[in-house]
Amino acid sequence: MLFNSIDFLIFFPIVVLLFFIIPCKLRYIWLLISSYFFYMSWNPKYAILMALSTAITYESGILIEKCSLRGNANLKKLCVAASLISNLGILSVFKYTDFVMNNINRILRYFGMEIIERRLDLLLPVGISFYTFQALSYTLDVYKGRVKAERNIFKYALFVSFFPQLVAGPIERSKNLLSQIQHMDRIQVWDFARIRDGFFLMMWGFFQKLVIADRASLLVDTVMNHYQNYGFIEIALASVLFAFQIYCDFGGYSDIARGAAMVMGFKLMKNFRQPYLSGNIRDFWRRWHISLTSWFTDYLYIPLGGNRKGKYRRYLNLLIVFGISGLWHGAGWNFIVWGLLHAVYQIAGDCKGWMLNRGKMVSAAQTTVSVRLRKAVVTFLLVDFAWIFFASESLRHALGVISQMFSAIQTTSIFEIGLDRGNWFFLLFGIAVLTTVDILHEKNIAIFNKVAEQELWFRWALYMGLMWTTILFGIYGTAYDSSTFIYFQF
Repeated sequence: MLFNSIDFLIFFPIVVLLFFIIPCKLRYIWLLISSYFFYMSWNPKYAILMALSTAITYESGILIEKCSLRGNANLKKLCVAASLISNLGILSVFKYTDFVMNNINRILRYFGMEIIERRLDLLLPVGISFYTFQALSYTLDVYKGRVKAERNIFKYALFVSFFPQLVAGPIERSKNLLSQIQHMDRIQVWDFARIRDGFFLMMWGFFQKLVIADRASLLVDTVMNHYQNYGFIEIALASVLFAFQIYCDFGGYSDIARGAAMVMGFKLMKNFRQPYLSGNIRDFWRRWHISLTSWFTDYLYIPLGGNRKGKYRRYLNLLIVFGISGLWHGAGWNFIVWGLLHAVYQIAGDCKGWMLNRGKMVSAAQTTVSVRLRKAVVTFLLVDFAWIFFASESLRHALGVISQMFSAIQTTSIFEIGLDRGNWFFLLFGIAVLTTVDILHEKNIAIFNKVAEQELWFRWALYMGLMWTTILFGIYGTAYDSSTFIYFQF
């Protein structure tokens, strides 16, 4: 069930209404049923995998806690290892089996050996990477003693399957979401300001998705799918628009998820913080997909040694973490290269900073507006170049796009590559609105608070204007079919 579908527009009000009127003690049961219904609307069979992951991490949490109380360190390590291996094993089978087999066959062909013909061709369960990492974070937090094991399996199952953020994040921590589920009876049923702000955040998410992301995709898909027909200008334009497409697609989903949760009284973590205003690549990853970045930082980068074991070990850790992060995003060498490229960016930036400091070339002038703007533009261009690998079907496709980009200059009219004049106007209008909002947030101007301070007529004019702009000027696909979110494939 997609957020931008008629089904969800029927499903969500029913869930919220019943959530508000049923007894407090039954709310988590109702949300659990609703969450599984939401997930099973794609493929009922794959709900079994989510239930299996839930059961494994639930039992492992209890066993780990018991081992801690009894001082049995070896059994405790065995339990956490079993949970990690089983969950990552399930994820690997469905997501990476064919990728591994394809690479084995390439090696066999190189040596003239007989290839393996059999392929599994398994359908990737929606959101498996997200709920697997969320469940594993609970196991690791119990192992580290950060949280206590949850005894109520239904509350824990709701933590893993909570429908607003189930299939594309944010990847929540048990310390945040599970603790809210445990104290659900304390949620105030009717809080007009909270519900209003939740719906407003959802509308902002729909605006990003339907007005900007899906409109940008018309040009991006046209150019990327037929890149041989275009040159530098068209491909560069498509890559820039893809940067906005994926930001508004994923950021829009996150805002809809946060808004839906807010309506029901839950607070999810913010997953984006003006990423394209970053001054360097490291800062970009503090602002982009924050829940995943913090997950890899806490559960992989720091255990590997982080930056505690010297400069070169830190560089190796960055390559490992970002290589795995690329593989997490997709089973393809283009995703791995995309991740490694971001690691190389950071290593190069670190070396440059070291050289500047050594040469005493750093000055107070680097804090000026012009310097910050230059750094933001350079960072955006580096990120944008890396997005070419992310947006491509394969590594060969990405290299073909880059080769064509720097070997040909075409003069195709921008109104002939997927967008007419009207659509260009609405796309640029949407990007201008998005940029303005991000700049205001960067200046710590809380838009929700500012809007709430205005007179009633102005507030509702803004709400209705946002809603009708999204409805009238959104892109809905062929015959108004809802388009999927990019991160659903991960």
